[in-house]
Amino acid sequence: MSKQAIIVVDFQNDYLASGSWPLVGVDAAVKNAVRVIDDARAKGIPVIHVRHESPEGSPFFVIGTRGAEIIPTVAPKEGEQVVVKNFPNAFRGTDLKANLDAAGTKDVVIIGAMSHMCIDATARAAADYGFNVTVVADAAATRDAQFDGMTVPADQVHAAFMSALGFAYGKVVKADEYLK
Repeated sequence: MSKQAIIVVDFQNDYLASGSWPLVGVDAAVKNAVRVIDDARAKGIPVIHVRHESPEGSPFFVIGTRGAEIIPTVAPKEGEQVVVKNFPNAFRGTDLKANLDAAGTKDVVIIGAMSHMCIDATARAAADYGFNVTVVADAAATRDAQFDGMTVPADQVHAAFMSALGFAYGKVVKADEYLK
């Protein structure tokens, strides 16, 4: 079996219903993420947490605020790596790739938020770097998007991006399938 790591992207308090940038379906996605994380920990698979930090004036993840903190139910345990990023792609400007390479990681499993931003950017970059990518679709969430005067519902945004990732960048599965 190839060396694997779980990458938990931006599951931070601002994405909860009580936060400043709530996502559709985030509670269900976090519950599935907990299952994936617990399974990884039980099997000794590394869990890497990615936390986005934004400058003051941003609508979410402002440095030093409660909203920028990782959601407690998916928070890192002692010894788990935390990568702090400032861009949608978790590899850009961070040591994520170097750490995965140093560990001999070949397969990455990506969960988190937002499907159409940081999950998409991180999954595409991981594939471009040669990692085998799996995205757990129901352990990810997003929100409605705006385009050309239209509101695109979150479930359609999520489906479109999962479809695109599954077409050319990796495998997209549900938590139950992944945990088999």
